[in-house]
Amino acid sequence: MSNPVFSRSDVFGEPRRTGAADARRGGTATYPNQTPAYGTPPQAGQYGQYGGQQPMDASDLDAMYQSPSATTADTKRMTYDDVIIKTGGLLALLVVVAAATWTLVPRPMLGVVMIVGLIGGLVLGLVNAFKRNPSPALIVAYTVFEGAFLGAISLMYNQIADGAVWQAVLGTASVFAVSLFLFRSGKVRVTPKFTRWLMFALLGYALFSLINFVLLMTGVLDGFGMRNGPIGVIVGLVAVGLAAASLIVDFDSIKRGVEAGVPAKMAWAAAFGLLVTLIWLYLELLRLVTIISSFGSD
Repeated sequence: MSNPVFSRSDVFGEPRRTGAADARRGGTATYPNQTPAYGTPPQAGQYGQYGGQQPMDASDLDAMYQSPSATTADTKRMTYDDVIIKTGGLLALLVVVAAATWTLVPRPMLGVVMIVGLIGGLVLGLVNAFKRNPSPALIVAYTVFEGAFLGAISLMYNQIADGAVWQAVLGTASVFAVSLFLFRSGKVRVTPKFTRWLMFALLGYALFSLINFVLLMTGVLDGFGMRNGPIGVIVGLVAVGLAAASLIVDFDSIKRGVEAGVPAKMAWAAAFGLLVTLIWLYLELLRLVTIISSFGSD
């Protein structure tokens, strides 16, 4: 998997093979048959035994029939609605904090806010990604730090290329919608080959970004470093494509989690994973729009 939030999870990631050696990969784990073999009397206390169940009369059956269907609160299982509500809430908080940073923080303090937001978001992002059980408080804290970072860096980019922020926001929503359509329609399927290709591509892009960052910090290159000019546009388009592919893998992980009946609390982890990918996608589009806009100013 590309997103560590999903790939390191026991409930969203590929299940470990237990039980029979030919357990299906990508499905739920299989377990040995717990019912007695044909012709063998059930043992006392054994699951599936018939002798331990009391016969039900008509009133009991009628009461079961008239009782309301179990809800999500009853089953305590994650649903798509859970993921949508929590993702929407986190996105709303992200936008509010970013807008507050944009409008309220004095311009001389933007650099400090951006660095604090970047470091805080990175630390909390790693903590949340490697936690087995999601912590809503830590996920909300991550969203606040990222909102401050995005508000500061968005204003800086918007000063370089006026209107870049709105174009990046619109582009992010469009890529998200297209990725969801391709996944729901089955036109793009998440297969082991697809995930391996994405993993190697992400590693290559991460290495390129690291080298570019070092060259910029050491003063060897300026501006966008190796991402200046037409090469920068090509690299930006590749990065957007990788982010879109990561979204499709995220959708597949959430789908498997819902089908497997994972606990409802894992909706926080799913929402956090989507938020991480969407933030990355937005930043790539923001940088791409700014690079393209610089052509007209040259």
